[in-house]
Amino acid sequence: MEENSKKYTVLVCDDEEGIRESFNLILSDFYNLKFAHNGLQALEVLKDTKAHMMFLDIKMPKLQGLETLKRIKKAHPNLPVIVVSGYQSVEIAQEAIKNGASNYIPKPFESKQILKAVEEVIHRL
Repeated sequence: MEENSKKYTVLVCDDEEGIRESFNLILSDFYNLKFAHNGLQALEVLKDTKAHMMFLDIKMPKLQGLETLKRIKKAHPNLPVIVVSGYQSVEIAQEAIKNGASNYIPKPFESKQILKAVEEVIHRL
């Protein structure tokens, strides 16, 4: 892991507490983490926080992931957003990429997938 990587902030938006906890276990030793339970909360967090990248679930209450993605890319066009979803669908992945997602990771995921995705984004910053 890159030295001094704690200077980077990663926002995780997922309505499932277990998934948020998984991200916490995988990333908290290396990165500053912010969490949101739904798309509306993610948009609020981004108003007050300088995130360097984001993981975004697709199926969530209040504001679905793809609509959240569209709004985030409009307000923060350079923010790398990686979509994670339990719905393993080529169509959803294509739609996410079309709307500005940097990558798509299906659930369940392995910790090495998440770490690799973050490292790839951080190296491009």
